[in-house]
Amino acid sequence: MKEQLEKIYASANEDLEKAKSINDLDEIRAKYLSRKGEFNEIKKNLKNLSDEDKRIVGSLANEITRKLETSIQEKHNEFYKKELDEKLSKERIDVTLPGKFIPRGKVHPITSTTNEIVASLQSLGFSVVPDALSPEVETEYFNFDMLNVPKDHPARDVQDTFYTLNAKNVVLRSQTSGAQIHVMEEQKPPIRVIAPGRVYRNENINARKNNFFHQIEGLYVDKDITFGDLKGVLNEFIRIYFGASRPTRFRSSFFPFTEPSAEVDVQCIMCEGKGCRTCSGTGWLEILGCGMVDPNVLRGVGIDPEIYTGFAFGMGVERLAMLKYAIDDIRLFFNNDVRFLKQF
Repeated sequence: MKEQLEKIYASANEDLEKAKSINDLDEIRAKYLSRKGEFNEIKKNLKNLSDEDKRIVGSLANEITRKLETSIQEKHNEFYKKELDEKLSKERIDVTLPGKFIPRGKVHPITSTTNEIVASLQSLGFSVVPDALSPEVETEYFNFDMLNVPKDHPARDVQDTFYTLNAKNVVLRSQTSGAQIHVMEEQKPPIRVIAPGRVYRNENINARKNNFFHQIEGLYVDKDITFGDLKGVLNEFIRIYFGASRPTRFRSSFFPFTEPSAEVDVQCIMCEGKGCRTCSGTGWLEILGCGMVDPNVLRGVGIDPEIYTGFAFGMGVERLAMLKYAIDDIRLFFNNDVRFLKQF
């Protein structure tokens, strides 16, 4: 059996000398060293030998197996290096060639504007309302009733509000103001929150209006809150966002859920107050509505208006972005024109 082992080993070495590739080495390994290989077949017959012969032949078989495995591995490394060198020489890369430009995505201007507004208001002490307290699909109870909107108010008509078919009196919210009701029902004063989100109105689409846009609602309720506090917060926000040089004005207005109410205008950046189609020739663009929270709204959520007062405001994100970046048509934000978006 020793002679047989040496003969097989000599035959394996001859095959190794003839090998020309890694595939040839795999075949040699399978022929001699696999479970069905020639060396393994000999090891199976060791049980028929005496203990002394078993020890001698077994030791020799193991030694020859190790030598053959070492020789195969050395050959494998040699062939691998040769094949790798040939591959690298054929697939040589000119590192001096310019690379291919891969455009990177950017944050949408509406998202970046929202983030900027939120950060500005957070610096003034406001916190963001959780999404659970600011749903886009609302009932009339939160969207109108609790905001002191009369049953016969035009805003409730289907010409102004999108009603859903999910259930009776369920709407796509027409303002983020409903979030203040959710918050005041969940927590007691002091309350100082903002609620960014999407809103929907049945509007005729033009350069200034769209039937889908974004708002940020603000609410501050505590003891001894006055209209002066409201003006102070909004003027500071406008200073942070637009800079101190942009002219602004407060105009008396009316909202069912605030009393007194006001609208805040900023001078049109497109025409510098001279009048253009963006500002409908007025020289001003409204950026938000605001006012002191109506006592009826506070009573509705269980807050005593004799002890607490508060103010609320709501601003359009698109309108603020238009003013900041001199964009004359709100529809550009929604057309997904890459030429427009690349500017940001």
